[in-house]
Amino acid sequence: MTTNNVTLAQLVLHKGEVVSEFYGPEVTAQTTLISWSMAKSITHALVGIAQMDGLLHVEDNNLFPEWAHDDRRNITLQQLLEMRSGLSWVEDYVDGDASDVIDMLFGSGKDDNGGYAIAQPLASISGSEWLYSSGTTNIITRLLGNALGDTAGSHENIERFMRTRLFGAIGMQAEPKFDAAGTFVGSSYVYATARDFAKFGYLYLRGGQWEEQQLIPREWVESARVQHATDHDSDHGYGLQWWIWKSIIGCMSAQGYEGQRIIVMPDRDLVVVHLGKWVADTAPTLDSHLLTLIQAFPVST
Repeated sequence: MTTNNVTLAQLVLHKGEVVSEFYGPEVTAQTTLISWSMAKSITHALVGIAQMDGLLHVEDNNLFPEWAHDDRRNITLQQLLEMRSGLSWVEDYVDGDASDVIDMLFGSGKDDNGGYAIAQPLASISGSEWLYSSGTTNIITRLLGNALGDTAGSHENIERFMRTRLFGAIGMQAEPKFDAAGTFVGSSYVYATARDFAKFGYLYLRGGQWEEQQLIPREWVESARVQHATDHDSDHGYGLQWWIWKSIIGCMSAQGYEGQRIIVMPDRDLVVVHLGKWVADTAPTLDSHLLTLIQAFPVST
């Protein structure tokens, strides 16, 4: 680890038990840390619960009035989840002049992340190309808020839904953030401890079941494991708002900027959480370290 990189928390959950736990400078088991894009995988869980309730359906199109009079009306929720919307987007964390994600979170779109992303034009036919986009996730969370009956500027219903149907149900203390328009910033902003992020990973490790209750349909959890694309720089695949760790079948990972990871390995009955501040160029080094850690645990027979 170079002086530019700091691991703030690392936790290993094996067969339902914490077997390793490490905290960095000025961080304890009670310190809440940012998810960054791990929040996208939490968004996947929320959509699955909403679909179970009949509020959303992955085949839905004609999703927003703003899209009614052009080809964006053909975009489906499934395509949004797969990052195949066709909408123009630049996911750059350095070049603020070129980056849509920086402008959405911190610039002209900061008060209405969903509206910023919804306004993007089509760059390709919906469903035809994979393009990682934080804006796409905030379109999904805007759609979810609408389905739950929240009006502009309000997030009362979606926050209650999150806390009662997901966080509270697994005993996860988490703080989601909302923009001024009331949209859950599901691309980037959930704060929780390493132990609480591990609970979320464990929910997916157990196929959406918590104790005796099926909180998320098992088939919805399984759908996130189906690889739709590959990031050739990292060899990670992409499913539905979840990465496929090193494109290993069945092995999921919620991943975020600066080295945030929740890795779910069913074949090893394992959840690994890493939280920190690692510069982007060293992500392969971090992932190599985590892969070595994972391989220390045997494949379950």
